[in-house]
This record gives sequence, C-alpha cells and structure tokens, in this order.
Amino acid sequence: MAWRNLGSLCSFWNFRSVFQQSRTTEIELGTHTIKSHGAALAKNHMHDWLILLLLAVIEVILFIIQPFHRFVGKDMMTDLRYPMKGNTVPVWAVPMYAVLLPIAVFVLFYARRKDVYDLHHSTLGLLFAVLITGVVTDAIKNAVGRPRPDFFWRCFPDGKDVYDKWGGVLCHGEDSDIKEGHKSFPSGHASWSFAGLGFLSLYLCGKIKAFDRKGHVAKLCIVFLPLLAASLVGISRVDDYWHHWQDVFAGGLLGLVVAAFCYRQFFPSPFNDEGWGPYAYFKALEETRSNTHAASPVNALSVQVMGAQNVNERRGQNGDPFAAVSADRYTSIRLDEIVSGEK
Repeated sequence: MAWRNLGSLCSFWNFRSVFQQSRTTEIELGTHTIKSHGAALAKNHMHDWLILLLLAVIEVILFIIQPFHRFVGKDMMTDLRYPMKGNTVPVWAVPMYAVLLPIAVFVLFYARRKDVYDLHHSTLGLLFAVLITGVVTDAIKNAVGRPRPDFFWRCFPDGKDVYDKWGGVLCHGEDSDIKEGHKSFPSGHASWSFAGLGFLSLYLCGKIKAFDRKGHVAKLCIVFLPLLAASLVGISRVDDYWHHWQDVFAGGLLGLVVAAFCYRQFFPSPFNDEGWGPYAYFKALEETRSNTHAASPVNALSVQVMGAQNVNERRGQNGDPFAAVSADRYTSIRLDEIVSGEK
C-alpha cells in the first residue's frame, strides 16, 4: 500500500511539473514588463544610450560644417540646370515616419505581449540604425561634395552664370543654397527612410513569422509595405531634382545594410523559428527554466518523504508498530540513496 501511494504522489508531481513547463513560455512572456525589468535593462545598456547621444552630437556637427566644394565647370552645367523645387517629402517628416512610426508599432506589440526586452531592444536597434546611417551619409556627403541636379539655379539664382579663368563657377546665390547644392551624394532622405522603415520591415517579418513555411503570401505584403514607402520617398528625391538616381540608389542600399546589421544585434534572423523575439528574451527564459529544473529535484524529494511519513502515520494508527518501524527504515534508506544520487 505504501509503495502504491508513494508512486501515485510521484506520478502526480511529475505530471504537474510537465504541465508547468509547457506553460512557461506564456507565463514568462508577460512577466518582463517596464515596471519590473525596465530600469535594470536600461541601466545594463547605459553605455549604448550614451553612444547614441554621441552619434547625435556628431550628426549635428556634420550637418553644420561646410561640405567639400567640388570643381564645377561650365561644361558640367548641362546636367545641373534642372529647376529648383520644394521637397515633396519635407525634412521634418523624415523622423516622423522613419523613427516615430516604427516606435509606435513597437509599443503596440508591447501592449499585447508585455515584453520589455522586445520594446527596449527594438527601439535601441532602430535608433542605432538611423543615427549610424545619418552619420555615415552626412560624412560621405561632406567628403564627396557632389553638386545637385539644380545646382545652376542655386549658384546663379538670376540665371546669369559667371566663371573664373579656369572655367569654375563664381556663385552669387544664397550661402545656404550653395552649401546644400554640394550635398547630393548620397541621398539622406533615402538612407534614413530605408534605415528606419527597413528595420521596421525586418521587425514585422519576425513578428508575423513571414517565413514559417506555410505559404501565406499575404504576410509578404505586410513586410514589403514599409520598403515600398521608402522606395517612393527615394523616387520623390529624383522627381524634385534634388538628387541624381545614383544618389538615391546608394543611400537606400546604405540604409538597408545598416538596418540589417543593427537588427541582427538584437534579434535572430527572420528565417529562424525563434525570429519573433529578441535574444535577451530567450536568454531570460532559459535562465528561468534552469532555475526551475534546479529546484525540481528538491521538491520531488520533499514529496516522497512526506508521502512515506503519511503512510507511517496511518500504519501506526492502525496498531502495526512493526510495519511503521520498517517503513521508517525504508524512508531513511531511500532518502540516503536519493541524496547520494544527487551528489
């Protein structure tokens, strides 16, 4: 009877442990919130946030300084005589759709899943992608100094072109227009758009499991939508005569490559079965499971001892002292065996 009761208790405990482990993922998914883990996570990545601040300062400096004024001769003006137009996509709108829009999507996913690792790392990765792209883009802009397609009207707003003895332009337009006129390559609108929206596309690709081998092509439409928006922004730069097509192509490629590198710093590949969550979440989940497994032998041992003690008490109450003593000896021996096995 004692063996049967002890076995049933052990079987119940094992079943309960398996059930709890099967629910671990769902339980852990809602336990890492901003309130519980946000401060510690931000503190752990304090140096990353400081580097972001440094990148922002560098970006401001690169925007202020003068670019290289490349030689522009009279014979070159044929391709630089396009009219000056306004921006179809204004400069202030770029951070709205390339930064704030993706962050809004990250917040929506956090509201549903309550995973602070996902919110923090996606935001950090996005800001790194955008700022690194901005620094590289403006550094190349200033170093190359390629004139824009509308450079003629920036340099000679009255249409009267003047050249020096070497055939170089003698601009008499607004200083700010001339400065911007030497920042054609690569396109900042294109690089920022593909950095921010490209990161968003990779993020959505992992979240909706676009490559789960189930053939749902509709998921690809969601993935390609941010990339289409970025492409249309790049095309607008050519239509507005602010950039040559090579500028847009190079800027888009630069932003997309940087976004891919920054995304993979925090998330698995979208082709991976675990591409829906950041590395930090799976690491925290693994640590939780390790702690659970480490504690489970002790709990099982307690159940076995308690079960044997309950059997002893019932036998003692039924007037069978010899059986109770034998059961006590078995419990002691079994306890020693379990402890020795754990060691």
